[in-house]
Amino acid sequence: MFAVLSPHLDERQRRLLAGAQARALGRGGVTLVARATGMGLTTVKKGAAEIDQGPEVTGRVRRPGAGRPKAPEQDPELLTALDALVEPDTRGDPMSPLRWTAKSTRTLADELTRQGHRVSASTVAGLLTGLGYWLQATSKQVEGAQHPDRDAQFRYLNEQARTHLADGQPVISVDTKKKEVVGNLANSGREWQPQGAPVRVDVHDFPDPTVGKAIPFGVYDLGADAGWVSVGADHDTAAFAVATIRRWWEQAGRAAYPHADRLLITADAGGSNSYRSRLWKVELGKLAADTGLAITVCHFPPGTSKWNRIEHRLFSHISMNWRGRPLTSHETVVDLIGATTTRTGLKVRAELDRGAYPTGVKVADKDLAAVPLQRHDWHGDWNYTVTTTQPTAA
Repeated sequence: MFAVLSPHLDERQRRLLAGAQARALGRGGVTLVARATGMGLTTVKKGAAEIDQGPEVTGRVRRPGAGRPKAPEQDPELLTALDALVEPDTRGDPMSPLRWTAKSTRTLADELTRQGHRVSASTVAGLLTGLGYWLQATSKQVEGAQHPDRDAQFRYLNEQARTHLADGQPVISVDTKKKEVVGNLANSGREWQPQGAPVRVDVHDFPDPTVGKAIPFGVYDLGADAGWVSVGADHDTAAFAVATIRRWWEQAGRAAYPHADRLLITADAGGSNSYRSRLWKVELGKLAADTGLAITVCHFPPGTSKWNRIEHRLFSHISMNWRGRPLTSHETVVDLIGATTTRTGLKVRAELDRGAYPTGVKVADKDLAAVPLQRHDWHGDWNYTVTTTQPTAA
């Protein structure tokens, strides 16, 4: 009978039922009931004593003050000691016992115990929640020192883009996506697969030196909401960047803008398309001469690469499209990039570029001086136009 009723009773009711059965059995009943129910002798005795006294009719399961006191009640200094250990500033404090260590609940519990506050890891987890702490990853929000002309450069760049688009001229955003290790390796993210049948990948993420990495350099056409990506297999250089822009123009841009005579490129301040790169400017000079386009480049201020339109309109969607899939070959990377679409109509074309783009190419002063480059009045280092012919001296 007890086994049938017990799941439906609270702690007090089970105790009273056990005590009533013990009294009904007479001498030795407490021991027999304890053995049969698995309850403690003390609990059964307490129930029998309450039956003898006549149990008070109440909704309370335990009497006021009963039960184990909470850890902070037993140790009033516990919360103060715990808060001192997890306070963010203590990681760099040379007096903190946990500086430069991972603050896991087990680590915190061990340190608190060493300090005389005996506590378990599970209790520490509950106390941390009560103090307002949660497990959190880092958040990329601090941009560091901002250039004084940061906002003004954004306004200038936007005005250049509006003018070009209003005149029917192409405006593109360019950048190199994160290099990807090629092979049967784990890729971040999850993808729908039959239950119990995940895609099997290598245990170790050791790159194969004979395969190399995939280097996606992208071109995002703001006016057409279309992307172009060249997947390189050599090096991410200025020559590779401009070769990708050339491919985009020859295979997509020329047809989309048959009457264009100007091209605006928005780019980060660093990388293969850095405003400091001599090779970047020389290669742009060759592209302008071959296409007949006056190429204007506007760079984002240093430290603001996340505002580059290609990051949000192209690269983020590529990453979502291949999440959880091993990038087994360069051809696989190209296929996955080319299959990227969005509900707003984004279309992406991708090609494999097996060309050689060596690093360490030196550009002589005379070669740089031969580039028909006109610096704008506003921040000529960030904003300049490469024309098809060298301007004549006044």
